[in-house]
Amino acid sequence: MTKYGHLKTAPGGRLPFCHGAGVRRFRAFLHLAAGPCRLAVAVAAAWLAVMVPVASEAANGERVLLFAAASTTAPVERIVSLFRSQGLGAAAASFASSSILAKQIANGAPADIYISANPGWMDFLAAKRAIVPASRFDLLGNRLVLIVPAGSILSLRIARDFPFAEKLAGGRLAMGDPDHVPAGIYGKAAFERLGLWRALAGRVVRTQDARAVLALVERGEAAAGVAYASDARITSRVRVAASFPAASHPPITYPAAIVAGRDRPEVRRFFDFFRSPQAAAVFAEHGFTVIPAAAP
Repeated sequence: MTKYGHLKTAPGGRLPFCHGAGVRRFRAFLHLAAGPCRLAVAVAAAWLAVMVPVASEAANGERVLLFAAASTTAPVERIVSLFRSQGLGAAAASFASSSILAKQIANGAPADIYISANPGWMDFLAAKRAIVPASRFDLLGNRLVLIVPAGSILSLRIARDFPFAEKLAGGRLAMGDPDHVPAGIYGKAAFERLGLWRALAGRVVRTQDARAVLALVERGEAAAGVAYASDARITSRVRVAASFPAASHPPITYPAAIVAGRDRPEVRRFFDFFRSPQAAAVFAEHGFTVIPAAAP
């Protein structure tokens, strides 16, 4: 074990980070894990499936490495591609749950920029003086929805006293682990406010990040799932059954910041690109709300 606690080093002593390719391997793994008896195994394997070595991405001093919440994978990958294609610099991105990435950064992972799916994990890094305070800003907003398999006949509502657990008819509800995954934290807060959590808690399958919920619901491994509206747009194999009332949970906000000790011209150039009209258009296309920059 290394100073990164629960993480083991990859061959050659490199630290394994969550990368886009790892996320794709995780989805493929879950697609193979059919049947309720394999559900727990599939979810438990999520951490191992997404952790792959990308330390070489940060080995080049000029390359900028972004750690971003898993729910931003699709738009951020496009934005990174745009940045590169315009000759603005070399950049790479790694994706995982905001909590996992924040803990890695706190333990010295060589990330230059961090995008979290909630303010709490950015506050965690701020308390450890692990970000540049003046660089922090709120980048995106999102909405929380309930998804079911595309062919499901389930009729669900998110309302006080709705017999939600009974309507699942023995099925499971997939959601990011509410102990640390932002989407799960938001979802649990909403269910508690509406008086539904006590009955639902025993039906919940906890995942390592918000995107893992999609795979479970796509395959019918879970009868329903709590997801971001942006994630629900990714696949035609799920449908939105209901939207969470905005007032039922804290506002969904994605803050961004430069990691302490990593502030340099090429990092600033990439960081500022996320506020560009091009980046805003990509985020909007993927279902995010772009938060306007505050007046100086």
